[in-house]
Amino acid sequence: MKIAIASDHGGINIREEIKGLLEELGLEYEDFGCECGTSVDYPDYALPVAEKVANGEFDRGILICGTGIGMSIAANKVKGIRCALVHDVFSAKATREHNNSNMLAMGERVIGPGLAREIAKVWLTTDYEGGRHENRLNKITSYEEK
Repeated sequence: MKIAIASDHGGINIREEIKGLLEELGLEYEDFGCECGTSVDYPDYALPVAEKVANGEFDRGILICGTGIGMSIAANKVKGIRCALVHDVFSAKATREHNNSNMLAMGERVIGPGLAREIAKVWLTTDYEGGRHENRLNKITSYEEK
């Protein structure tokens, strides 16, 4: 599995924690920034990562900002992206099993690094169940195709 990861200025610390987790799990990843502590615009990081996931260059993407809200909104504008904003382990598991999310957004000002690592680990290691959930995702895909 190949992961694209990025943050704005509000998510740098948790991004570094998640990169450590990716290395521990032996997953290939590419870091798309940002590399500064000054204010930047989250769409400049969320949209390119989402496009890379949508076009198949990466299997999944992880985005971090202050709350995760801006990153998730931006990423979900890209056709084919199902970015879930997650701040608990249960939702991380459910969004993979039921929604086949291909991107994860988290907020550094909302959760700490330990919980962020747990969330990311569960999200990365949980498989999509398919079955009854497939029809629902097909409805979303059909809407995107309009």
